[in-house]
Parts: sequence; C-alpha cells; structure tokens
Amino acid sequence: MKTFLLQGDSITDAGRNRENDAARGNGYPTLIAAELMYEHPGEVCVINRGISGNRVVDLYARMKKDIVQLKPDYLSILIGVNDVWHDYADIPNGVSDEKYRKVYDLMIEEILQELPEVKIYILEPFVLPGTATQARWEEFSSEVKKRAVSARAVAEKYRLPFIPLQEKFDALCNLAAPDWWLRDGVHPSAAGHEMIARELLKAVKKDL
Repeated sequence: MKTFLLQGDSITDAGRNRENDAARGNGYPTLIAAELMYEHPGEVCVINRGISGNRVVDLYARMKKDIVQLKPDYLSILIGVNDVWHDYADIPNGVSDEKYRKVYDLMIEEILQELPEVKIYILEPFVLPGTATQARWEEFSSEVKKRAVSARAVAEKYRLPFIPLQEKFDALCNLAAPDWWLRDGVHPSAAGHEMIARELLKAVKKDL
C-alpha cells in the first residue's frame, strides 16, 4: 500500500476531521483521494494533514510527527499565504520571504535525509482579489508572489516537481469573478479546489 500525504494550511485542511483520516475535508485532498483510490483500488492510502493557520515555520515544527513518522511514498506541500497574511493581524506574526525560503529549504533537506525515496510535489502559493485581500491588495499580492518564487527555487534546488497555480487562477478569472474560484481571495471554492486537484494529479500520475 502506497501512502500519499498532503500537507499545508487551511487550503489543504479544508475542515478535515482530526480524529478520522477517512474524513479528508471539503477540498482538493478529497478530490485527490477519490480519483487515486478509484483508479488504484487497494493500492493507495491518502492522508490529509493540513492545519489551518499554518505558516512554513509551523509546518517545519511538526515535520517529524506529521511527515517523517508517517513515511509517505508521495508528499505534496502547499504553504505560504499565511506567511504573508499573518503580518496583517493586530499583532503581526508573518514570516519574511527570506526566512520562508530558508525554512522551506531546510525542511525539504531534512525530509529527504529521513525519507530519501519520497516523491515530493511543491505547490505554488496563490492569491486573488477578495474580501480577505482587497484592503491591502498590492502589498498582499506582491508578497505572495515572492513566496511563490521562493517555493519554486526550493523545488528547483532539489529537482522536485513544482505545480504552478497562480497563472491558472488568473486565467480562470476571465471565465468568472475571482470569488467564484477563491471565496475570499485566499480560500478556494469547490471549483477552485477542483483546479488544484487537477493540476496536482497531472504530476502525481506520472509517478504512480
């Protein structure tokens, strides 16, 4: 049985049940599980360990428990928007782009040291205009793009598949308003989750 582990923040969490791995939430992890488990019956276990509010430093802090000890064969990571968003709270607690890249790099290095055979997929952080982002849109957008560049750089350093998402969301806004895809500019709708799942599956299916 192969294990596919999905990691990230609330976009990945998507309301999952912490007590039941079969209840993967209402987002792209469930869509991923549905397709992979249908196409590979009895051969793949899909686990969602996304945690709402996580920044890269939070994911790194729980890496041993929520990644290494689970010994996944496949691992996807989507992290970055909270590293920006948390700087706009009453008590700013974001993660600078420089630190984001350093911690992301260190995390991937340590995961590969512990699990040298794991296949890792790095997803691009993204953002659209919306109720959660419009008040500081220019700054918010610019900073998320920096995290996207850093995530890509880490993927390239370790020769890992990088899943671009920002341009996909931008293009979809030609078909419907931004909130059709990201409800508040950050959290995907059902349609937004479907796009993420499709893009990630393109890469994963090459390795299954």
